[in-house]
Amino acid sequence: MPSGIIIRGIAGFYYVAVKDDGVYECRARGIFRKKGLTPLTGDRVIFSVTDPAGKKGNIEEIEERSSVLVRPAVANVDQVIAVIAARSPDPDMMLLDKILVTAEDKGIRAVVCINKIDLDEGDRRTRLKEPYTKAGYDVIETSIHDTEGFSRLKEALEGHISVFAGQSGVGKSTLLNRIMDTVVMKTGSVSEKIDRGRHTTRHAELMELPGGGYLVDTPGFSSYELMGIEYDRLQYLYPEFTEHIPKCRFTGCSHVFEADCGVKEAVGEGLIEKGRYARFTELYKALKQEDEAKYRKSGRKGMKTND
Repeated sequence: MPSGIIIRGIAGFYYVAVKDDGVYECRARGIFRKKGLTPLTGDRVIFSVTDPAGKKGNIEEIEERSSVLVRPAVANVDQVIAVIAARSPDPDMMLLDKILVTAEDKGIRAVVCINKIDLDEGDRRTRLKEPYTKAGYDVIETSIHDTEGFSRLKEALEGHISVFAGQSGVGKSTLLNRIMDTVVMKTGSVSEKIDRGRHTTRHAELMELPGGGYLVDTPGFSSYELMGIEYDRLQYLYPEFTEHIPKCRFTGCSHVFEADCGVKEAVGEGLIEKGRYARFTELYKALKQEDEAKYRKSGRKGMKTND
């Protein structure tokens, strides 16, 4: 049976792109509903052909997913482009760090894109860039007038299934539209361009890139809450902490409350940026409070009363 990747799913129909064989319109077999499994855009699937001439079929199997994002609902994304603006709006650094932490947790490559550098004043983008290059992230600077940075961004997209993420107004849709204008569409009516000026949420759709890979055709997501991340695991989701954790005096050091902490010393020496560390401590405390609240709640539920 042939295999392919779902590039769009809507109203129970799934459009599966097959290399060198176009796009098939497929339905999902009823067994998926019984299993409580819904095919997602980005899923790699095996399907049977029911109408060769009309390119129709049934999805028989969903291959194992490497990742799943909720908003947009898409599977197998292996790269997040975290977008902030040099100016207008002011960058939400906490949101940026949450995106990067979640990408680390899911094993997804993350790239930081500083957009609107043409609006930069006082070389602000250098101060924005430094903590993330120091942490080992690839940082790309772009603007509507820039060609070099935009070329770097296109190169970064090649060979990946990528999605844009960031706060509203940073230019995700503009970047997306600009990239789409450079693409030779290969999937016919299924891959319609995003309407100019639209910022409404749409069904996630994959657009094939000429250099290989796919881009999720949706403005991405602008709000982010850490889900399923335990507070004591947060430290391992900051790449710049890795070499300093073994230098801590205490086993299980939180890097928040203890003395003789290798991470704190690295902050003092400028090896870890102070803002990144401050946001780490804020996230750590918030996740710890959430965990303690869940523990107290479960404890109350488990209490027995004597008649």
